Amino acid sequence: MPDPELLNPATSDWSVQQLPVADVLADHDPTDLVLAVPVRDDGIPASAAEALAVVALDAGSVEDTWEPPATAGAVTAVPLAPGERAARTVLLVGVGTGSAADLRAAGAALGRAARGRSTLVTTVAAGEPLASQAALAEGLALGGYTSPRWLSDRTAPSPGPVGVVVLVGAYDEDAVRRSVRRATATMLARNLAVVPSNTKNPAWVAAQARTLGRRHGLEVTVWNERELRAGGFGGLLAVGAASATPPRLVRLDWTPDGAGARTPHVVLVGKGITFDTGGLDIKPAEGMLAMKTDMSGAGIVLAVLAACRDLAVPVRVTGLLALAENAVGAASYRPGDVITHYGGRTVEIGNTDAEGRLVMADALAYADLELEPDVLLDIATLTGAARVALGRSMAPVYATDDTVGEALVRAGEATGERLWPFPLVEDYRPNLDSDVADINHIAGIGGGAGSISAALFLREFAGSRSWAHLDIAGVGRSDVDSGLHTKGGTGFGARLLLHWLEEMR
Repeated sequence: MPDPELLNPATSDWSVQQLPVADVLADHDPTDLVLAVPVRDDGIPASAAEALAVVALDAGSVEDTWEPPATAGAVTAVPLAPGERAARTVLLVGVGTGSAADLRAAGAALGRAARGRSTLVTTVAAGEPLASQAALAEGLALGGYTSPRWLSDRTAPSPGPVGVVVLVGAYDEDAVRRSVRRATATMLARNLAVVPSNTKNPAWVAAQARTLGRRHGLEVTVWNERELRAGGFGGLLAVGAASATPPRLVRLDWTPDGAGARTPHVVLVGKGITFDTGGLDIKPAEGMLAMKTDMSGAGIVLAVLAACRDLAVPVRVTGLLALAENAVGAASYRPGDVITHYGGRTVEIGNTDAEGRLVMADALAYADLELEPDVLLDIATLTGAARVALGRSMAPVYATDDTVGEALVRAGEATGERLWPFPLVEDYRPNLDSDVADINHIAGIGGGAGSISAALFLREFAGSRSWAHLDIAGVGRSDVDSGLHTKGGTGFGARLLLHWLEEMR
């Protein structure tokens, strides 16, 4: 059964008020109320000074006493003595220049600082451009997020996000609402990523997809092991062969109201390896510790589909979740095996720890041959080479269509999920040649360029479609709880994909 706390991430109640700060504060119990105001590079702005005056603080005296830094994300807490004041704590939040990036960082810090509180009233980002307001809302929502935990009754839970967020002043309510909904999709993807793999197997993820489909107006189709075998999905079957929990392929469809023959159709493919031992080419122990998050791509695609109705995404979207557990056993697939993917292409196995591209190859081939997409995109925690190349702050994007690639980069800039265009180097394609099959699924000895080689392999299964590939191996996981991220799966890509889809016509 699905855990409702996983599928419904805890979020604050949001509202926008155009009333004076004094009137807003008067409507809330001051006992656990936090008032947050911005500190810019040039000091505390006049609007913030007015808010401070409501709680009997002089902006000049506050600056002299506390010397609050304006660095984006810096938070200075000013506790107030009990009495007639309308708040108990004031937070001075550094917003730097007020850019979208600075306000996203400020929002994340503010969301963290307000965890466990009942009410947050803030003027941060009031009157700023829509992009900056949206960035503040995203940061505040994600900063307040805490990862689910599996605790006994004897262990105190982590504090959740602030109960109520009141934005006071000139905010665009719709921009804020949409930003919070995108952030909630990221939280859902994170929740799914951190579920322990003794719970999270392919059938479990498929069950979550059915539940979310019912809730969010999606059509859901699931292929079980027998149906995968009948359909010729050789990649999924090979990777999942040694597991006690067989593979699944899940299809989710969103169709907007009024969709017709000219409505663009986008297919999103997500890698869903619910645990990755590496197979017979087994990983070292430390390499397995984070492998419950190796289905992050599928979790992100599922979260994106679940948000399409709420955000009125104007295009048809199909999500394909390629789900398998890469285990070790007597039935494990082997280096040197030749498997046949959906559609008939044969592949020689070079390394069983390069399993993600095998399950996605089936889904990509199915999308190409059966779904007629206008754009085909996949997202996966795919290669360590991507992490080596770009670290943990941005992800490579590969595209056969410059227009699609550029639109994805712009969406990443708008949401703070940055992408960097990588080339599909044709000179490297011969490294995937096989002596015994149509293609080898890894580059030969000395091939190098691991992320590019993986992308070239996946391209083989996208046909002539307009295709893009996001390798989120570096950005898909975080080792720390800081900024926008919590330790574990990051959900990177959910917000940028939703923004990209919302802008598409």
